[in-house]
Amino acid sequence: MKMSTLSLLALLLTGAAYAQPLFEKIETGPLVLPSTDSRSVNFVDVNNDGWEDLFITSGPQQGAFHLLYLNDGAGGYVKVTSGDIVTTLGPFDGATFADADNDGDLDLMAVTWHNAPNFLYFGNGDGSFDHAESAAPSVGGTYSETAAWGDYNGDGLVDLYVTNSNGNDPNFLYRNNGNGNFQKVSSGPQATDARTSRSVNWVDFDNDCDLDLFVSNESSQFDDLYRNLGNGSFERVSAGAPGQSPRSSMSSSWGDIDNDGDLDLFVANSGFYVQQNNQLFRNEGDGAFTEIAAGELSADGGCSYGSNFGDFDNDGDLDLVVSNGYCNGDIVNFLYLNDGQGNFSRDQQSIADLDTPCSYGVAWGDMDNDGFLDLAFATCKNNSSAPLAKNLFYRNLGNANNWLKVKPVGTIANRSAIGAKVWVTASIDGQEVTQMREISAQSGYCGQNSLLAHFGLGNATEAIEVRIQFRCGVDTVLTNIAAGQSIEVVEPLSTAVEEPSGSQGFRLEVSPNPANGEVRIELAADTPLPDRSLRLHDLSGRLVWERRLPANGASTWSGSLSPAELGLPAGIFFLKFGEKVSRIVWY
Repeated sequence: MKMSTLSLLALLLTGAAYAQPLFEKIETGPLVLPSTDSRSVNFVDVNNDGWEDLFITSGPQQGAFHLLYLNDGAGGYVKVTSGDIVTTLGPFDGATFADADNDGDLDLMAVTWHNAPNFLYFGNGDGSFDHAESAAPSVGGTYSETAAWGDYNGDGLVDLYVTNSNGNDPNFLYRNNGNGNFQKVSSGPQATDARTSRSVNWVDFDNDCDLDLFVSNESSQFDDLYRNLGNGSFERVSAGAPGQSPRSSMSSSWGDIDNDGDLDLFVANSGFYVQQNNQLFRNEGDGAFTEIAAGELSADGGCSYGSNFGDFDNDGDLDLVVSNGYCNGDIVNFLYLNDGQGNFSRDQQSIADLDTPCSYGVAWGDMDNDGFLDLAFATCKNNSSAPLAKNLFYRNLGNANNWLKVKPVGTIANRSAIGAKVWVTASIDGQEVTQMREISAQSGYCGQNSLLAHFGLGNATEAIEVRIQFRCGVDTVLTNIAAGQSIEVVEPLSTAVEEPSGSQGFRLEVSPNPANGEVRIELAADTPLPDRSLRLHDLSGRLVWERRLPANGASTWSGSLSPAELGLPAGIFFLKFGEKVSRIVWY
């Protein structure tokens, strides 16, 4: 919490309140009934009802079933007992959700270890999923750790990156070609480097409007930062990159810890029953990073696995949670408070009991839609002879601080808005503060936060400005947004392009747009239409359809296009008639 004069005074006046735990441990209900050997935990809305559901994987070698809990609309949960997603047996590790086919619901990639196949599931929008067994990412014989969705080539479709940890196989990059088709990318260092990789994040670390890659590697290896060159290829960054001292890195989490407009990095390290210090790197904004070696966060040791940034006290800065496991002696998870300048102190009051038998993934999400982030840990067996354990859940009881949640929805950008940036500006304690979030499908190793951008607003009663960047140079701006609500912002779809010379009043209209099927095309002009071809191009400029419209004296023409009849995948296309262009989005 910020220590300005006003907030310090408030702290002194309400010290008794702050001395009480901010969270209560959930001890009853379906969430804590099973004892498991869990790995990933994801807060996601799988049935589009506006409430955060929970998904958890389990990873014993003999296999286990996924756990899916639907939110009952009051902050409670109901276990799902039927369907592909909860009846698939496997030694699962990481999981990541996004709308891979742009049809308006979330899809799932769940990966496995122990030489088992990975699993891609497509969502049906009602909380049920179908296993896409023949899809390229559903490959067999893997030693995968986790995965993350991200649109690295800007075509409006989320691509997929999967980490592997057997040390012989490189990681997997799959390009999404639409209609459930994925193509494995085999060139570039991000696809050929063979490491013992754990965590992966898609992140725009250099603020150049494309998603880069950060991969955490264990076994005393360097971590890897790959810069997106903007042409579908990557280069490995060495000069100034974080993670260049050999560690056993498990988790990586990105967030703007000092509200300066760029994403900083936390790396969780574990030596398997040998404690290692974790690392915090400040992004200097010029592509270089400075390790912050002082403070509790970098000296606490621990055998750390998961990590996640979130403003759990709603004071306008990102706090941090770290999960620990596979360690000797008593194990406790770590919670840290941010002072607003990117300095963290260990918080042992907000949660009275952070003891754990062994924790893996960790995630923030608002279970009861009260604007305060709740917390979930996936627990595991600390060794082969240890008993199964119950997963850990903590409900945030809240305080007097305000909040705002923003759900970006892409139209030209991918539907889940993965990679979109959201800025919220508010006056907190008399100071104008701008916070930034980047929407991510993997927030730490085996952990996924809600896809809604959550902002603590302190004592601010409104956001002066909300700015969403869906794509480079295309910002949506809202002003004077009241605090204490969740808003959905749909990316505006503009198809207007300059008029061709000599054709006043010329129109080329496409509807509906976006569409998941046939679209209607209307051409109209003040004078007879010229002898020209109507052409459809994909994002690469390739001509995929053409129709000649002969000059016959008519000033209007209408027709239709169906992606199914043309054999076209979901994605972005450009319809051209002379110099007139309309963008079509099929999902």
